[in-house]
Amino acid sequence: FPRTDPAVIMLVVHGERCLLGHSQRFPRTTMYSTLAGFVEPGETLEEAVAREVREETGVRVGRVAYHSSQPWPFPASIMLGFHAEALSEEITIDPAELRDARWFSRGEIRGHAARGFHLPRPDSIARRLIEDWVAAE
Repeated sequence: FPRTDPAVIMLVVHGERCLLGHSQRFPRTTMYSTLAGFVEPGETLEEAVAREVREETGVRVGRVAYHSSQPWPFPASIMLGFHAEALSEEITIDPAELRDARWFSRGEIRGHAARGFHLPRPDSIARRLIEDWVAAE
């Protein structure tokens, strides 16, 4: 059966940089996006955000703030978007989940095409999380 648990989508921020990852599942080899995962039974949304970030990148997070949501028809779920504050910077990726993860400045995000990487689709919650963070400078 396909998963119907809520998905957490999170933009992790440390100072003036945000953490983006390149998933094994991304169709474009140059796309970087927010981290994401599913809420496990018995887990709060904040716990799910912290766990998923730690599992995928080794980064510990503190404060987690809800941002917005987006219905997602595949597989009939909802995506819940968050901003999370990183407590650590060192990245240790889980190669089963990510090919790469990096910290990016607002300037690097603004000039992503010239720097040779792509962001998620404009209609995605991941893109909204990133653009809202860039605009909050």
